[in-house]
Amino acid sequence: MTAQEREQEIERTREHLGETIDEVASKADVKARARARARAADVSDRVRHSQVLRRRWPVAVAAGVLIAGTVIIRRRRKKA
Repeated sequence: MTAQEREQEIERTREHLGETIDEVASKADVKARARARARAADVSDRVRHSQVLRRRWPVAVAAGVLIAGTVIIRRRRKKA
């Protein structure tokens, strides 16, 4: 093994060690992991709430149309 090959092997080992340290550090960062979970829960709640509104929106429109129609019919009957 030549000196250049050894240097390349050492550099690869350093890079691998650096990546490993970064992975371990990210797992050990409890605050960051808690923030990520909180953000995920917040997004999940927003999506769930948004889906509920989307499902209820047509019902609210139908109820509004029904009420408006009833009011119009009653007013016409009173005039006649």
